[in-house]
Amino acid sequence: MKYYIVIPSYNEEKFISLTLQSLLEQTILPAKIVVVNDSSTDTTATIVQEFAKNNSIISLVNKTSQAIHLPGSKVIQAFQAGLETLDTHYDFIVKADADLIFPSNYFEIIIHHFNSDERIGMVGGFAYIEKNGEFVLENLTDKDHIRGAFKTYRKETFMQIGGLKSAMGWDTVDELLCKFYNWKVVTDDTLKVKHLKPTGANYNKAARYKQGEAFYSLGYGFLITFIASAKLAMMKKMPLLFIDYLNGYWKAKWANKPLLVTEEQAKFIKNYRIKKMKQKLF
Repeated sequence: MKYYIVIPSYNEEKFISLTLQSLLEQTILPAKIVVVNDSSTDTTATIVQEFAKNNSIISLVNKTSQAIHLPGSKVIQAFQAGLETLDTHYDFIVKADADLIFPSNYFEIIIHHFNSDERIGMVGGFAYIEKNGEFVLENLTDKDHIRGAFKTYRKETFMQIGGLKSAMGWDTVDELLCKFYNWKVVTDDTLKVKHLKPTGANYNKAARYKQGEAFYSLGYGFLITFIASAKLAMMKKMPLLFIDYLNGYWKAKWANKPLLVTEEQAKFIKNYRIKKMKQKLF
């Protein structure tokens, strides 16, 4: 199977070489790797250019945007800028962060999953962060969720869900829309990706409210938002985030912000979330 990788990057001079090297060491190489340098003020672009000189599958795209790093919008706009430089002659597309080290057989196993079932629309492994000299699971989500740091989509699935949404919550709505269209989402716990920078390390205070806004934009409703906010705040071991999330939800609701999904999709998502909660309780 042929696959392309798009890597949004902003001031990643510490890690981008490690990410690119791990991709060049894959047992099945990508056909193309596009790194989008989004207004970096460090040597990210220079490092990528050096890699590109010796590796024809790597290319650099420079993009200018606001320096503020809010989750969702900035990274997906950069991803889109890279995607626009590519053709559609691929079997699956990958959105990857610029601070990862992939195991060398990562995409070989991804391909095996896709080939095993034509209804598998997304596949991914798990993120591990360094603590006290060893890499441990970055346990921020349920085990059936693929982290936004490394998303892999079958082309037909990617097209049907309408690509990625340029908003906080993009890496949840993609999976929910997969289920809406009856695609399968597969996580493989044997695929351990080293995540070199903790999630949200560059997010500012305003980003906290975006999570609650994302819950609103997914059509969760207040009850599901309340439960999801409490759970996420506990997983991050920052209980005060619970208040920020709820504030973000109410601000979006009072402003009557548009949803990321249709009414039909929102109804499906709400019912799906309630079903999942009942399964965990009973």
